[in-house]
Amino acid sequence: MERIISVDERLLIAFDMDGVLVDVTHSYRDVIRQTVRLFFKGSKSWDKLPDPLFSLSDLALIKQSGNLNNDWDVTSLIIGLLSTKIEFPKTCNNKKSWECYHETLHGCDVSPLVDFLSSPYNPVFRLFQEKGRSLHPVISKLYSGDIPGGNVIQQIFQEIYLGSRLFTSIYGLEPRCYSGDGFIHREKLLFGHDILERLSSRHILAIATGRPRPEALYTLDMFGLRRYFSMILTYDDCVKEQERILQENGRAVFLEKPNPYMLDSIVKDFGTGFYGYVYIGDMPDDMAAGLRAEAPYRRIGCLMTAVDREGLRKKLVEAGAEWIIEDSGELERVISGIQFKTLR
Repeated sequence: MERIISVDERLLIAFDMDGVLVDVTHSYRDVIRQTVRLFFKGSKSWDKLPDPLFSLSDLALIKQSGNLNNDWDVTSLIIGLLSTKIEFPKTCNNKKSWECYHETLHGCDVSPLVDFLSSPYNPVFRLFQEKGRSLHPVISKLYSGDIPGGNVIQQIFQEIYLGSRLFTSIYGLEPRCYSGDGFIHREKLLFGHDILERLSSRHILAIATGRPRPEALYTLDMFGLRRYFSMILTYDDCVKEQERILQENGRAVFLEKPNPYMLDSIVKDFGTGFYGYVYIGDMPDDMAAGLRAEAPYRRIGCLMTAVDREGLRKKLVEAGAEWIIEDSGELERVISGIQFKTLR
């Protein structure tokens, strides 16, 4: 007979989404690669660029380096890195972003990238190690603001990820660069409904994800998962709080992971009357957020979609992971064996 979990043993369990609940290997990960490639369309020799532009292992090394939880930031960074290998104009004068983009790309020759990207030894990550995170002024211009305000890189990314219909539905704009099916529909569920049903019947489940809210809800509904989660914190919540702090205190803050803002907000909303707290994530930034949180979150690293499992395992542990799971079926066993220190 299954043991009844008492109220005194109820846990607060927070999940990341991408790479934990949902396999985004062929959605977000491929969207990054396709956005970078499509960004250079219109340049001389663009049709000779490899497709995909670089490997998933190359991308994974960059994402695992830390403080790159936002895939828009990763995409703009890679575009900026590759732009250092070609002759790129220094400024865009006073032109609007889309004018600047088309004028800049039509004046570029990307043939040096063809040979550079043919290297089998993670060329983009090696370039990242050499050049760091600073962006070219023109790339910064094309990645500034939001989509209605002319953020070119973000718009290309969202068009590919969402597809034309969903993009227009969310942003009220017609696509400029991509009109195919959205990569969001390539996502796959990693956790079975049976596991989430059992966990949600015994404990309180929440989500802390860097996704924009419409995308998080769309995918949760696509798989019928929303009913299992009592609270869903997203990128939009971070931005809203950042804007409030800036307006009221004149202070600019960054609240996305590895900042523990979302994890702290979940506990603030539900209180501290739990037997324990758990956070499951697939990136070092997730583990760092759990480690920095005010509540004593126990941290579980997830390797289910890792390209290099041993490499990521090491980085997750270094960032604060206490347990590692390679399969969704391991989660309940791990949770049942954790010894918790409560706040009560």
